[in-house]
Amino acid sequence: MKLSSNDREKIDINDDYIFYKNPRYVNHLSNSFRKRLTGLYSEYLLNHYVILDLMSSWISHLPDDMRYKKVIGHGMNVDELSSNKRLNSYWVQNLNIKQNMPIEDSSIDIGLIVAGWQYLQYPEKVSLELSRIIKSDSFLIISFTNRAFWTKAPNIWTYSSEAKRIEYVCSVLSSNGWRIEKIFNEKTYEEKLFGFYSSESDPFYSVIARNNKSNN
Repeated sequence: MKLSSNDREKIDINDDYIFYKNPRYVNHLSNSFRKRLTGLYSEYLLNHYVILDLMSSWISHLPDDMRYKKVIGHGMNVDELSSNKRLNSYWVQNLNIKQNMPIEDSSIDIGLIVAGWQYLQYPEKVSLELSRIIKSDSFLIISFTNRAFWTKAPNIWTYSSEAKRIEYVCSVLSSNGWRIEKIFNEKTYEEKLFGFYSSESDPFYSVIARNNKSNN
């Protein structure tokens, strides 16, 4: 998929570091979304894995009852990352300026991005870089909902329907060495009044792709 300059533009053109300078210790995703995401991770993540939690923050979505070989985090705010107790190490980097990551080739067992892809202005370069550092035939899990900091999301995301956003993620990955394995498009529900009734909450979208670099 080829993005135009207009596709990559966003409302807030100021340096991203300004926007993310102050930590935000809030949940950006509903409880039902986070629970569904943790359930998905429990299916795919094994305890001997080295995990890359890209575009992470202060909270982890990893299963509480699992411990992994190593969890490497990346984000835009050092205070948030230092508060994430599941991270063994982390670094700060603006992927819209520099896409090369300080990680060795084929050293990651699985990559995770949650509520982050929507801010990438150069997702093609990021997906190529991820194919370098994630082991061949291993997975990348990209999850998101219909929320975002809209002034920081590029036009390709902001002005697309939710269905088109899934197609967009899949198209970029497929064009850059990834094979789409599974797509989740689900509703989630929040329990109300001590569980007597529920209401619809954040929709759950997730794309699971396999690194196909050995066949490129």
